[in-house]
Formats: sequence, structure tokens, C-alpha cells
Amino acid sequence: MKISLPVTLALFLSVAATTTHAADIKNGKKLQQKNCMSCHDDSMYTREDRFIKKLSSLRSQVQRCESTLGLTWFDEEVDDVTGYLNKKFYNFK
Repeated sequence: MKISLPVTLALFLSVAATTTHAADIKNGKKLQQKNCMSCHDDSMYTREDRFIKKLSSLRSQVQRCESTLGLTWFDEEVDDVTGYLNKKFYNFK
């Protein structure tokens, strides 16, 4: 069976898009402390009425903050901060 180049490329891109970056927790902590602590202290993440209820929402919020601050992080850096915050405060699966 011969597969055309466009089909092969589409398959490769769909697999690459679903591959997740393993968060670098140490880098996430460093980025969070350098950039996020000017607005947020730990109570922001531990308060009873927090609106983040799942991991995808946490990542979206990290992206919003990154964009608002004009940080121009790579997706991997957003993943690192999300991973750090999740490990330290949220513990989503």
C-alpha cells in the first residue's frame, strides 16, 4: 500500500500535536516565582473559592497570565508552569 506525501504529513502532524511535553517542574517553579509572584502569592492557589477545577482550565489560566504579561513563553514553558502549579497546589489527574 502506497501512502501519499500529504496523507503521511497529516498523520505525522496529528501524532505530533497529541504528544505531550513532560513538564519540567523545576523550570516551572523558576518561571512562576520570577513572573507570577508579582501578582499572586500562594494564597491565590489555595483559597477555598478558586475557580480552577481541572487541569485544562489551569493551563488556560497560565496562558492568559503569560499573554497579559507579554512574556512570550513557548508552549513547553506554559506546560512547565502548569505542571509546577498542579504538583504543588492542585493535584489534578
